[in-house]
Amino acid sequence: MDRLQHSAWQYVAEVLPPEELPMLAAHALVDGRDSPALRELAGLPRRSDNAEIRDLYVQALHELGIPLPDEEAAGRCLLVDLAFGLAKGELSPKDVADRLLMTVAARTPEETRFLSVAADYSEWISFDELPGWENDLRTAAHSLTAATDLGSQLRDTTD
Repeated sequence: MDRLQHSAWQYVAEVLPPEELPMLAAHALVDGRDSPALRELAGLPRRSDNAEIRDLYVQALHELGIPLPDEEAAGRCLLVDLAFGLAKGELSPKDVADRLLMTVAARTPEETRFLSVAADYSEWISFDELPGWENDLRTAAHSLTAATDLGSQLRDTTD
């Protein structure tokens, strides 16, 4: 999966801000992808109109034959990506809780457990409870990453 394919689920999951899309397009051109909308998007300044940026991004994906996933698939990819980030030490448990969209749907027991533990975090969690929550979240992340091939495909393209 290349950078643009990876970005499609991030875009649908709303974790990819529109102002980052012109640079993403420029990198895609360097990677060998090309289409009229992609070139136009790469030439836009970061502060361009968000609607114009989004329209060009979606058009570029269409021209390149890259489908946008549905919201459920995008949310599940986000969930697995966060689990891999935590399991690899790239994210802290708090980073995961802060980045998690509560509208994510879980389909497997491992996804459900990871989502459930992450959702237990709040700013009012006591200092004494925090290490146990962090441990539970790391354990759930490792279980999820071991049980899926979805995340490994996503993570291999972002490094």
